Amino acid sequence: MATYTVDELVKAAEQLPQIDLENLTAQVLTLKARRAAPELSKNEAELLRNINQGMPDELQNRYRELIASRRAETLTESEHAELLHLTNQVEKHDTERLKYLTELARIRKISLTKLLDELGIEPAYT
Repeated sequence: MATYTVDELVKAAEQLPQIDLENLTAQVLTLKARRAAPELSKNEAELLRNINQGMPDELQNRYRELIASRRAETLTESEHAELLHLTNQVEKHDTERLKYLTELARIRKISLTKLLDELGIEPAYT
């Protein structure tokens, strides 16, 4: 079995396309959680999968482009409508993720803040 240093793994991860990096991150977070609680129930494992499911790259990229246009004050009327639609999608995704996080915290009988800390998840808005 090959042994890699953390630095080597990070350098390899830097070469990954965004979607593969997100998948790797999800798998590493799931591994971390599994080690912290070796006996994950099927429900906990499913919640972790849902928590770690990111938005599609295409949607994220377009959303960022539209935000940049808005900040540059170059957003057209149709782009504004698209931005509103994408914002709704992002908010729905975030709401679902929060629902899964809350349920996992409840199952583990810990606060949401503690769960976020255990999973290495930084709050999106501080």
